[in-house]
Amino acid sequence: MTVELIVLVDDDGTAIGSMPKPLVHHGETPLHRAFSAYLFADDGRLLVTRRAEDKQTFPGMWTNTVCGHPGPDEDDGTAIARRADFELGLGVADLRPALPGYRYRAEFRGVVENEICPVYLGRFTGTPAPDPTEVGEWELLDWAAFRRRQETEGDAWSPWCREQARLIEAAGLV
Repeated sequence: MTVELIVLVDDDGTAIGSMPKPLVHHGETPLHRAFSAYLFADDGRLLVTRRAEDKQTFPGMWTNTVCGHPGPDEDDGTAIARRADFELGLGVADLRPALPGYRYRAEFRGVVENEICPVYLGRFTGTPAPDPTEVGEWELLDWAAFRRRQETEGDAWSPWCREQARLIEAAGLV
């Protein structure tokens, strides 16, 4: 089994090394590269996912379609396609940057996320067939219903997804 490597970065986003994924997320998580993708069905509904209960970071929380980390020398588009296929059995189309400079830090149950995390919008192709070690549930929601649920079920949603959704909306991207 290949160990997934996470790209560590400085404050400017320049790669400064890599580390095996199991060693990255803890109470003193180093700054690293990530991505978030919001993928829509052809009818315009957003695919949201609930993280599996056994995930190390933010288990059981609802979030955007797919999140992850590009590997060394892997561009975000390739990484998003890799994770969408692995987690959900889906293809990715029409990917475009939405919040290219997004950065955040969040903590839950002693585990810290500390990421430079460009955000993308796109479409998914295929029918979701989630890997249960990654995704506990999924739903298709129109944007208004998605935002309503975030505002009324705040703690059930990942903090990055809540913030990104507000920024995407404020920028007029949906």
